[in-house]
Amino acid sequence: MAQHGHGHDAHTPHVVSLGVYFAVFAALLVGTWLTVVAAHQDFGAFNTPVALAIATTKASLVIVFFMHVKYSPRLITLVVIGSFVWLAILLFITLSDYWTRTGSLST
Repeated sequence: MAQHGHGHDAHTPHVVSLGVYFAVFAALLVGTWLTVVAAHQDFGAFNTPVALAIATTKASLVIVFFMHVKYSPRLITLVVIGSFVWLAILLFITLSDYWTRTGSLST
């Protein structure tokens, strides 16, 4: 094959050891157990934040390790971070609308 002279090496896939996968799997199992335990507790106003913190942690583990973002080029990492920033913006706009409503929408 001809070299194009761009100076970029071909992307070679990163091989992750089974130990890493099993450790992440164990962490996800612990997270699932924490979800079940937290669902049976009354944290008052913190019920939703606790559940979201656990879910965010588990989703982050899946994204970083199972979707190989940890081993991807920086552009992929930037896209993933950017998508979470965009999600945060959308959630903030939605919640700011909800928090500023004065009338009751329920009948």
